[in-house]
Amino acid sequence: MNLRNIAIIAHVDHGKTTLVDSLLRQSGVFRAGQQVTERAMDSGDIERERGITILAKCTSILWQGTRINIVDTPGHADFGGEVERILSMVDGVVLLVDAAEGPLPQTKFVVSKALAIGLKPMVVINKVDRADARVGEVHNEVFDLFAALDASDEQLDFPTLFASGRQGWAVEQMEAVENAHKDLTPLFDLIVRHVPAPKVDASAPFCLLATILEANPYLGRLLTGRIQSGAVKPGMAIKALRGDGHLIEQGRVTKILAFRGLERTPVESAEAGDIVALAGLGKATVADTLADISVMEPLRARPIDPPTIAMTFSVNDSPLAGTEGDKVTSRVIRERLMREIEGNVAIRVRETDEKDSFEVAGRGELQLGILIETMRREGFELTISRPRVLFKIDEDSQRLEPMEEVMIDVDEQFSGTVVNKMAERKAELTDMRPSGGGKVRLTFLAPSRGLIGYHGEFLSDTRGTGMMNRIFHGYAPHKGVIQARHTGVLVSNGKGEAVAYAMWKLQDRGPMIIVPGAKVYEGMVIGEHSKENDLDVNVLEGKKLTNIRASGKDEAIRLTPPLHMTLEKAIAYIDDDELVEVTPKSIRLRKRYLDPHVRKRMARKGEV
Repeated sequence: MNLRNIAIIAHVDHGKTTLVDSLLRQSGVFRAGQQVTERAMDSGDIERERGITILAKCTSILWQGTRINIVDTPGHADFGGEVERILSMVDGVVLLVDAAEGPLPQTKFVVSKALAIGLKPMVVINKVDRADARVGEVHNEVFDLFAALDASDEQLDFPTLFASGRQGWAVEQMEAVENAHKDLTPLFDLIVRHVPAPKVDASAPFCLLATILEANPYLGRLLTGRIQSGAVKPGMAIKALRGDGHLIEQGRVTKILAFRGLERTPVESAEAGDIVALAGLGKATVADTLADISVMEPLRARPIDPPTIAMTFSVNDSPLAGTEGDKVTSRVIRERLMREIEGNVAIRVRETDEKDSFEVAGRGELQLGILIETMRREGFELTISRPRVLFKIDEDSQRLEPMEEVMIDVDEQFSGTVVNKMAERKAELTDMRPSGGGKVRLTFLAPSRGLIGYHGEFLSDTRGTGMMNRIFHGYAPHKGVIQARHTGVLVSNGKGEAVAYAMWKLQDRGPMIIVPGAKVYEGMVIGEHSKENDLDVNVLEGKKLTNIRASGKDEAIRLTPPLHMTLEKAIAYIDDDELVEVTPKSIRLRKRYLDPHVRKRMARKGEV
């Protein structure tokens, strides 16, 4: 059978998963009248809630005698480890670009990876039905991006389609939109015509490079990858080799699952070129080679960009520990983190010198935030430290820190505020140009540590209208001290339940982050102080009752709505001497040392 393997790559929210929905629907994967959820490929709860793709997913469609394996990839740079691995599995990529926003930092990231491997992308300019679409300019911007990334002449000669993924149509010429038959046939035909069939050796011994790992409750570990050579059948003896040629284990294939639509179907054999999932091995992981017993040389796996940010995950030791979660010991936390790094190559875990603590490093706050959110839904209780960037030392013993390219689209009236705030964070403005509709596109090079916690402030400064996109750029010499939070916090001085009257009397000190009736304890952060210093306060004291009646009625207590702390906001908000307590039901902020006397002593020593 004719076979094509493609990946769909794009920046966040440019419509990858929605386009895959339309491809599945028009290829006949769904029955007529079948109820299908929107964004069928985003199967995880967190993916559906946030509208983002976190894990790469495979699907397969049949188009006029050709089987097309499609991989839907994440758009966020934090999940770039997924994208890099997936590209080694495919022979072509469909690059999706929003007709209004044009190429953004993540577009640049995924395109550079695809071009480096030698893939020849097809470009689909999506959402051309948007009122603010600027199709011609975006087409030129894509060409300029390819040229800036040193694309070859063949890669620069990319075919382009104009599409609306949501409405399910694509055309070769914008002028033909009105008269065209509105479906995705031009895209199907272009994939079959432009993407080469897999270059594989069917006669050589079986070899497969594992690119995705998942745990199945019935089949055990499932390793997904493209068969580079030979064929595989259930019951066949295979072995797993590490990248350096070291033998990890030997075993037998117990099940072969091929992708057919959204389902994974057991098959009796699979041949070179196809993307399949294999069960049967207990130790092999991502980037290992699964091969016939006679094979001695492993397949080359692509290097993964190193983590740039780290947090400390610790056992929850607050007075409320163990009241909301059932996984609270360091042993179960360690087991869960070790399980995570087996399948997620972009995350690293290291045991620290401190008791019951683990340093977890990854690509960004979002990636680590998703891991924490997943763990709390599984019943874990944790305390999380403030994110910190990972520095490098060069040959001259110079300290280098990770830098990010930040692209900001903002209304002209807010551009001055944004430039000032970014300058405070040691960012350097590299480009400024109008982007239509009264907006300005600002490009900065900024230290990663300066951007921690800035996104919420940025949305406030731009009245929610600004768009900020970031991508890892490289390492540069240390930029000096960057001031973190400008305000102190209000800290509870006792344990109990917060009383509305006490909170009302404290409102002048600063906004609260708890509600009346919330459980508090000594050392817990309950609000933001309007001044720079921290303040210990009492939120447990109710109004004293007397036997003297007042001539006027008691004033009704009116509380200002509290600051709502989401997990990401809390992690970005805390200072170095604070922690986030995460449980299945609550997110609390607290001081690292709960006792005020210990806090003062540690502050004098400089060990906050």
